Amino acid sequence: MTRTKSLRSWIAFPIATWFGCGYFPWGPGTAGSLGALLVAGILIQQAGFGTAGLLVLTAVMSVIGIWAAGVVATEIARKDPGLVVVDEVVGMWLTLAGATEFNGKSILLAFLLFRLFDIWKPVPVRQFEKLPGGLGIVADDLMAGVYGALVMYAAGRLHFY
Repeated sequence: MTRTKSLRSWIAFPIATWFGCGYFPWGPGTAGSLGALLVAGILIQQAGFGTAGLLVLTAVMSVIGIWAAGVVATEIARKDPGLVVVDEVVGMWLTLAGATEFNGKSILLAFLLFRLFDIWKPVPVRQFEKLPGGLGIVADDLMAGVYGALVMYAAGRLHFY
């Protein structure tokens, strides 16, 4: 039993903290969002990812992130620990998936929009935090990402970036 818990921790902590971004002392959520943009930027430029690729990546990492966030929250006995930033990662990717094109302006706008909706938490974003375990940790950021993606799409269609 102890070996399994240790193995779970060994896998869950790097994922939940997005490979250390969650340990950043000032604004770990912002650090996690920037870490997400770094990965997305590489995938967009080097692997040709677009909206579909970002959506698939978001879906897969959401499932993994819910598990990892739940493990970390349980192990450190906190409902939504600040060091867990995988939720910011998937929310950031979902926001970016709303872009009609990828360039410096759209990436900056996606970052600002996601952080705005993640911090502001308009209805029903805050209500998703009440879900249990890792699901509650991740779901509110996914909803903030939905808002961000919708604004990104509208801004792109209106040629704002």
